[in-house]
Amino acid sequence: MKTYKKPSVSKLVARFDNELKNILMNDLKAIKAAKDQLLNKISADRLSAA
Repeated sequence: MKTYKKPSVSKLVARFDNELKNILMNDLKAIKAAKDQLLNKISADRLSAA
């Protein structure tokens, strides 16, 4: 019969920290991309209006 070995708390915390960091970094990249697109659109609208 196999026994289930619980992972240590420090390993769980480290994994949680890594997952949270990845999620936050992906969100930040998406926000930066959206900001750049918005700024490019505003610039293009100003150029076409001038």
